[in-house]
Amino acid sequence: MAFYDKLFSALGLSEWCGTPDDKAPLSLADLAAQAGGEEASGPLIPIPSFDNLHESCNRIWQSRDVTNGIEEGFLAAKPVLKTVLDPITQPLSWILDGALWLFEATPWFIMVPLLVAISWYASRSRPVTIFVAVSIMLLAVVDHYDVAMQTLSIIFVCTTISVLFGVPIGIAMSKSDRLQKSVVPLLDLLQTLPTFVYLIPLIFLFSVTESKLYGIAIILYAIVPVIRLTDLGIRLVDRDVIEAANAFGMTDRQKLLRVQLPLALPNIMAGINQTIMMSLAMVVIASLVSAPGLGVNVLRGIRNLELGVGIVAGIGIVLLAVILDRVSKAALTRVDKTQVKH
Repeated sequence: MAFYDKLFSALGLSEWCGTPDDKAPLSLADLAAQAGGEEASGPLIPIPSFDNLHESCNRIWQSRDVTNGIEEGFLAAKPVLKTVLDPITQPLSWILDGALWLFEATPWFIMVPLLVAISWYASRSRPVTIFVAVSIMLLAVVDHYDVAMQTLSIIFVCTTISVLFGVPIGIAMSKSDRLQKSVVPLLDLLQTLPTFVYLIPLIFLFSVTESKLYGIAIILYAIVPVIRLTDLGIRLVDRDVIEAANAFGMTDRQKLLRVQLPLALPNIMAGINQTIMMSLAMVVIASLVSAPGLGVNVLRGIRNLELGVGIVAGIGIVLLAVILDRVSKAALTRVDKTQVKH
């Protein structure tokens, strides 16, 4: 007799519940106990879970019914979602594929000086620029230049899109408390959701061979910091400065472009730095769903127990992370110094 039989009997629900279903699928604990020739043992008062209640009342779902219902509901909505999302997200596949082709097709003797020049322009720091050049050549020496460029191209595209969408969203949030209150819970969800969970619905919606699958996952994961810090930066602008702008008769557009955004730029740059780092972290995980780059070698090292391959690829990822972090932070330092001068 199940523990909750008396409870349903006392509530007068015995007839509604019906007779216990002996043919119902067994739980893992029941199967293990049955295989060992023992009765399944449990706590004195079992948790009133679906499975425990189902033993006494057939009308109550089992836990597997809940998970099956979610899966069936998602699969039923899949055709409609694909019809709506495919045309919207297809340009992302084209951009990612185009960036991969461009970074791979450009000869190294053009790409390396170009990356060094960009580092110098952004940081204006000789040590940072030398570090970038040495790091890229180290990757090339161990024959990881091509996969490093693949990773860099994905980060470039996904970070750019995150900034293009994230900054306007952050600006809109800073102008409306109601919008901020409605968007913040979504940002909290995106920031706390485990990285692998991003991939589950996307695998059902899109083919593993489509670049947009990992592109969407990376953008959703990395866009949060730039939205939050753009909103924060604009809200932290001194009210006296805003009042002075109003006194000069500036329009809302002029105040945003000439006052608020320049003063909020350090916070926005910090958000971009975090977005770059989160894009790199997600690129490695996205190698599970066909994202090219250094993450593929890390995955190969794990699957085939190739210690050297995994470690070298991991060091390459660390070098890329340090390059992107140092360049973006040096650029942020330049912005701060410019603010102080003005």
